[in-house]
Amino acid sequence: MLRFFRIDNGLIREMDVESSDTDSALENADWIDVHTPDEDERLLLQELLHTDVPEFDEVEEIEASARCFVDQAGIHVHSLFLTQTEGRHDTISVACILQSRRLITIREDDVADFRLIRMRARRGQVEANSPAELLVTLFEQKMENHADSLEDLHRQLEDVSYMVLEDEEAELDEAIGKLARLEDSNGKIRLCLMDSQRDISFLLRHLRSASEHADTLREIMRDIETLMSHTTFLFDKINFLMDSTQGFINIEQNQIIKIFSIAAVVFLPPTLVASIYGMNFDVMPELHWIGGYPWALGLMVMAGIAPYLYFKKKGWL
Repeated sequence: MLRFFRIDNGLIREMDVESSDTDSALENADWIDVHTPDEDERLLLQELLHTDVPEFDEVEEIEASARCFVDQAGIHVHSLFLTQTEGRHDTISVACILQSRRLITIREDDVADFRLIRMRARRGQVEANSPAELLVTLFEQKMENHADSLEDLHRQLEDVSYMVLEDEEAELDEAIGKLARLEDSNGKIRLCLMDSQRDISFLLRHLRSASEHADTLREIMRDIETLMSHTTFLFDKINFLMDSTQGFINIEQNQIIKIFSIAAVVFLPPTLVASIYGMNFDVMPELHWIGGYPWALGLMVMAGIAPYLYFKKKGWL
């Protein structure tokens, strides 16, 4: 799918393009947003770029030379964006190609940042005077999304913290599952921040009009450093809560094992008495004794009560 945008008096406007006007829109658009292009759309883009459109497996490569580079098509930045599906965060690489006249973004999946930019563009809330400034705006929106996601993670972590440390009726197994999901999401956000840090550094070096946007790019870099520190804090807190949860589970398991151990010791003497009087030797003094049965039962009860009272006195129960 191709979406076209123009810069109109300093604002980004989405172009309403019919299928027959696609060629004209490709030439006149200041921003072309490409979402999972088919073969025909790839051919149109290749004619426009005079080079091959990157495949999605190429966009996912992690080498620095494969993610940020300059060629005859323009300045290429393959940046990780955050997505969320079924309550879980994930990352997707978006290929951004900046030319003198236009910005082209190519992505395989839908991204919340792009949806928000489109919605704000319809309302006339996205300011940009050039494709380069639009690219910087995309990174600003990306940082805002990361900050909101970290705030959401912090709120969820506070709920889990109460569950682990204060709620005596909480299911600790459930807490471990929530902590694992939070740790995974925090790791994905940190990965996006590290990737963005590299992208911003690259843009500061290679963007021709960097002097116009240098202050904004440096401000984004400071935001990244702040958010990186916050992810470190969340990692530490998640690890603390994970260790605490496992410690509480071990205490509960040890308590159960303690109960079984004490029960085994309490029932061991009665079992010994029953074993002795269960033997079938020909000569046993109590074998034909009328009071032998109640005597054996009483002895077993006494043998069981005695260890219990001893453990109670020692404070082990």
